[in-house]
Amino acid sequence: MSNDILEINYDNLIEKSLKNVVIEALKIAEDNGLPGEHHFYITFKTNHPRTRISAQLLNQYPDEMTIVLQHQFSNLEVMENKFSVDLSFGGVLQTLTIPFDAIIYFADPHAKFGLSFNNGEESLNKDLQSDDFLPEENSKKVSGGETARVISIDDFRKK
Repeated sequence: MSNDILEINYDNLIEKSLKNVVIEALKIAEDNGLPGEHHFYITFKTNHPRTRISAQLLNQYPDEMTIVLQHQFSNLEVMENKFSVDLSFGGVLQTLTIPFDAIIYFADPHAKFGLSFNNGEESLNKDLQSDDFLPEENSKKVSGGETARVISIDDFRKK
């Protein structure tokens, strides 16, 4: 038995397990699409060293960004430590690659389910009320008459 570990960090173990929930939900969407009315809000650190987004998006969202996976996404690919997805911004299709370590918030409003991750600060938010999943949305039209939603993470924070 090694004496290098001085204590068990249960907060890290819980966060790792809950991140696995996010990974498995994304794998379901990758393999089968999103069933019924399920959809995901994912907030991530744009400045995370392994996040890959366009310079335009990074300039627009220098710290964090929330994406919605619902009707207008394609090429979702879940890998060991990250996922990638194609989304349209201003009518331009872009590929985002997001490491799981960069995710700070995940929600499925249809299921009234949400998790907050502080990436090292281990603050888990499991007891969300249904009103927490009703963000104020700003909508704009993209090519083909589809509506893209830009939302603020502040819409999800408890007040």
